[in-house]
Amino acid sequence: MGKETKRPATYEDLLALPENMVGQIIDGELISMPRPASRHAVAYSSLLTAVNNAFGQGQGGPGGWWIIGEPELHFGKDVLVPDIAGWRIERMPEVPDVPYFTLAPDWVCEVLSPSTATLDRNRKRAIYAREGVGHVWLVDPAERTLEVYQLRDGRWAERGRYSGEERVRAEPFESLELKLGALWPSRGNAP
Repeated sequence: MGKETKRPATYEDLLALPENMVGQIIDGELISMPRPASRHAVAYSSLLTAVNNAFGQGQGGPGGWWIIGEPELHFGKDVLVPDIAGWRIERMPEVPDVPYFTLAPDWVCEVLSPSTATLDRNRKRAIYAREGVGHVWLVDPAERTLEVYQLRDGRWAERGRYSGEERVRAEPFESLELKLGALWPSRGNAP
């Protein structure tokens, strides 16, 4: 009896997904999932707005970053789509007019969903470390937490874990006082 082989996923496989699906290629495997639910969307939207207002072009804060929602990242054969990513302007002076990025971001944020938490915490974080991403934030709307990690000597060092309604100043955006409560739908309205 022969061993069953599976061909590695291609970019064409990603493009063939239905519009309501989000796809990534990790270690040659096509991983697809439906668009996230409202709890995820509220955390994502609130965080993207807060960080971009303070750091994207310096509209309400120090600036110095390109903050982009759901950028497609190509790292060799891996194709990842973090919820939010940021590049320091000194590393990427202009945003290239391209369908995807090959330059690793300086910061990524993954908003966890029950279906993506293990993937985001393990396989994707390992790729981010391999590619030299400096900071990873993991936001869990169900647990109402923010975990902050910094890459040190190729490994993730936890720099803070915050929860509930705290006001935090988290690396690499310490000049922003982030109100965590703004990321969570009110308990009475949460799905």
